[in-house]
Amino acid sequence: MRTGVEVAVFVTRKRGSEVLIVHRSPEQGGYWHVVAGGVAPGEAVEEAAERELREETALVANVATGVKVIEYVYPLTEEPADRRNLYDPSITQVEVTCFHVAAPDEWEPKLDWEHDGYRWCDPGEAFSALRWPETAQALRSLLLLEAT
Repeated sequence: MRTGVEVAVFVTRKRGSEVLIVHRSPEQGGYWHVVAGGVAPGEAVEEAAERELREETALVANVATGVKVIEYVYPLTEEPADRRNLYDPSITQVEVTCFHVAAPDEWEPKLDWEHDGYRWCDPGEAFSALRWPETAQALRSLLLLEAT
């Protein structure tokens, strides 16, 4: 069962001018997203973020070092019925903690089975391409924070 706590990792490179977005495979919904996943019972959000980043892209990074964190909540009703069934029936919303990781300028991800593509794009393109408005807004907020 999923815990109702998730992480999202915003990966940028070239001083934040490029944002990594990944395309979920058809079995995973077939949409553009960021590196993300569920927090396992007993796992800290930082540990989950590092694990998801490593599993989904093969990037090894410490997400807790000097990172500003953004959080948001979305209603579980946004998930398709088959995904909602993975959660305990008492869970009605999902809490997401977002992290930012700056990748080396020439780094390219090695995707896992959950994804069938990726692209580097400017922040505006990323905001438009991401399926979930909450994720796009969190990315926008994080990049604004870092610019100040």
